[in-house]
Amino acid sequence: MLVEDKTHTSRKVLGAESIQDSESAARITGQWDLRITASGGVRYLQIVDFIERAIGEGRLVAGDRVPPQRSLAQSLGVDLTTVTRAYNEARRRQLIEARGALGTFIAAPRAELARVVDMSMNVPPPPAGVDFPDLLRRGLNQVLLRSDPHLLMTYQLGGGSASDRAAGALWLAPIFGQVDTARLVVCPGAQAALAAVILSWTRPGEAIVTEPLAYPGIRAAAAQLGRRVVVAPCDADGMLPDALAAARAAGATLAYLNPTAQNPTTHTMPASRRAEIASAAHRCDIALLEDDPYWLLTPSAPPPLATFAPERTCYVATLSKALTPGLRTAYVLLPEGRSGDDLLASLRAFALMAAPMTAALATQWIRDGSAMQLLDGIRTEALARCALASRWLSGIGQLPPSAIHVWHRLPAQWSAQQLTRAALAEDLRVTPSDAFWDGPNAPNAIRISLGGVDNHAQLSLALRKLAALLERRPASGVEMVV
Repeated sequence: MLVEDKTHTSRKVLGAESIQDSESAARITGQWDLRITASGGVRYLQIVDFIERAIGEGRLVAGDRVPPQRSLAQSLGVDLTTVTRAYNEARRRQLIEARGALGTFIAAPRAELARVVDMSMNVPPPPAGVDFPDLLRRGLNQVLLRSDPHLLMTYQLGGGSASDRAAGALWLAPIFGQVDTARLVVCPGAQAALAAVILSWTRPGEAIVTEPLAYPGIRAAAAQLGRRVVVAPCDADGMLPDALAAARAAGATLAYLNPTAQNPTTHTMPASRRAEIASAAHRCDIALLEDDPYWLLTPSAPPPLATFAPERTCYVATLSKALTPGLRTAYVLLPEGRSGDDLLASLRAFALMAAPMTAALATQWIRDGSAMQLLDGIRTEALARCALASRWLSGIGQLPPSAIHVWHRLPAQWSAQQLTRAALAEDLRVTPSDAFWDGPNAPNAIRISLGGVDNHAQLSLALRKLAALLERRPASGVEMVV
């Protein structure tokens, strides 16, 4: 795509001079390795996403000239307004810059003082090929057209309306097939759902069994509600089934598992181990709390634990990790034959209901297909971001496709706390392993979340900085006095 001028040692895009015939215009597409496809989403965003990816991968660098709009439109077979809109969006993202009569060029990275690149919060990335502001506007317009505005702004019974539960059943259909809406409860996010299950299914002083590395929110909820946490040992497949008997003897009545693309390790428990856990839970009379936000982001994920033990598993699926945190909507699938009354009573103690407006938006998006469009865009973007992480970081091992975080084991010279502090000094925020570990001797690793960074260029720069930091040794700790 790029060639080097042997005389002046400057990088230029082939055909950057005025293109006046179709043959030279056609060369642009080949040089940019860009094709507009019907399945690729909004056309102008395909162009923007290509520029962003190429910058992040180092195929386009600051100072490279981009093709004139008419030439690119001709070579791609799109109208001029599509390219104009793409270039305007690329300028808004600070990917390109105009230099008057000289043309338009790839922009140099902007130095933003005191801005930390946050790779500590697990959120889905911006969806590739989706005009999210337009999707949001259309969704909200449909909600307002189809709903009574007064009902959207008043108290409602907890657990979700019949329409919201039907949408939840539709969302879970790729996972479970047909779902009985009577078993569904709509909650204001997964954390509220987890806390409500703990409050309604366990008693003060009882224990919850987890894997050694577990989502911090489960420990926080247990501590606040007066429950203990006991840790079950694991092997390469996940929690050991035989450990449930020992946990039951220690007072555990509930086992918490995050079996698909686990947070923080990204490990997915195989189907055989899920079946063994279900059998062990039945023998020990332990209930299962399955926190499964990443199943729809994980190709070829095994069936959930709830399919192996439907009579004792409470399944939680949140839209915050799969679509966007702003929806604050999670679907809880209750065990077969269990009423949701006790769960709702517990939920009302701290969260009366899911916000009607966001629940209605989630329902609208699921019913009109926008949610799946958004999910497809997030899968595509997550896959591209995983590729960037694999390119720059050597300590992350094999990543599951479409993961939104990675688990990086550190070289011996760094401890997780040292690396976290050093990264913050470089304006990078990551999460040390002890945030997920109960007790001393946490693994020497960090979690790096890929979704919260704005674009590929920024993410690539952050990952390169982190890789360079990992190759150094920690500072001696001697500070200069001034």
